[in-house]
Amino acid sequence: MHMFLVVAAVLAVTFMGVLGAVAVLGEWLPSGFPPRVLRPRLWGYGALASAVGLGLFMFLGPLAGAGVEALPALGWCLWMGGMVVQFRAQRPGRPAATKSAS
Repeated sequence: MHMFLVVAAVLAVTFMGVLGAVAVLGEWLPSGFPPRVLRPRLWGYGALASAVGLGLFMFLGPLAGAGVEALPALGWCLWMGGMVVQFRAQRPGRPAATKSAS
């Protein structure tokens, strides 16, 4: 059963990383997934950070083999930080500052 969980986790993290890389390199996301992303490159950076963080969290924590005593806190913080970046990518950015002619 452990092997099935590991394979599912690897597939999920790989999918998230590939989608993030496509968003960063091509500034493109599939239509309707995820909804309402206004800044795809920023969303891609968040997806890449989330994929790395989730991988670290899972493989240093719950899916670690017996006898491994590593702290998954770094992975969890990176995962949550990436999700915050993804959330920010769904909001409009700041308007560009314009010089006034006064």
